[in-house]
Amino acid sequence: MKSIFKIFLILSLVIQNNFAQQKLGQTGFKFLNYGMDARATSMGQAFTALEANSQSIFYNSSSMARQKEFLNISIGSTKWIADITDNYLSASINPYDGEFGVFGLYFQSVDYGLIEGTIFANNEVGYLDEKDMPGLNIKPTALSMGVGYAKALSDKFSVGGNLKYVAQDLGESVVDKSSDGVYTKKSERLNLFAFDFGLLYKTGYKSLNFGMTIRNFAQEVKFEKERFQLPLIFKIGASVNAIDFFDEIDKSQHSLLVSVDATHPRDYPEQLNLGMEYQFMEFFALRSGYMFNNDVYGFTSGVGVRQSLAGTNFGIDYAFTPFDVFDSVHRFSLQFSF
Repeated sequence: MKSIFKIFLILSLVIQNNFAQQKLGQTGFKFLNYGMDARATSMGQAFTALEANSQSIFYNSSSMARQKEFLNISIGSTKWIADITDNYLSASINPYDGEFGVFGLYFQSVDYGLIEGTIFANNEVGYLDEKDMPGLNIKPTALSMGVGYAKALSDKFSVGGNLKYVAQDLGESVVDKSSDGVYTKKSERLNLFAFDFGLLYKTGYKSLNFGMTIRNFAQEVKFEKERFQLPLIFKIGASVNAIDFFDEIDKSQHSLLVSVDATHPRDYPEQLNLGMEYQFMEFFALRSGYMFNNDVYGFTSGVGVRQSLAGTNFGIDYAFTPFDVFDSVHRFSLQFSF
């Protein structure tokens, strides 16, 4: 117990040092902190202390350390705001019943849609666009892929981490024009490596868990002049099945997970996320959550269904997030476990 608390203390001090000088609104690659999994998002992204499968690689990789199935695959798609589409695939494998830990991998791609490009010109309208100069329009994209590992060091304590490659392509920009009218273009693409780290602690008191995660550690990068960081984020959370406190309720039929995350982003003030999930017979789930201190959205909700057939577990999840000024966001996730 003492060694566990020492680890938490040391990491907390490291985090405090890294966040001592915030750069509010000055990070890039924000897609790395999108809500990926529909189940987690419908619970307000309060997912740090919840045990799960391959989707944990996006939240707290240590949470997949006690995966029961040999293989879990999760696929998801999000129609984000402003015509942005976000898709992911994650998988985790548990060889030899966790003796050597759980291995995971994932792939995330983001399509930002079409952006109309223009350049200054000495004409009637003052600029050239795609019809005047084909190739000005751009379709920015981003991707992230990586591998993860989680290991249960004891019946209470688990650790995990990810190594990931991230890239963002903003197309080409016109940087010069020669005397004979030829334009010079420059590719606006960045790529680098980053890593995540997570801890999960099962207290042994009923189903109470504590979790902590640090995500998107990486070097500073730049497109042109100003350097910026990835959206480094620190989360600490707790979860419990509230049904454990009611002896008269059949726990094999009902479950009510309650989770809370305290979030410290690198580029935004602190946030508090709350989530709940009611499950009936491990078949049907109703979920809701709230994200405090968020500018454009707070409430989240969703549903999920699980079913087993011929030794394979199937699951489908849906999450709904209303925005104040944008269209509501819908997320879907599918899971398969063998």
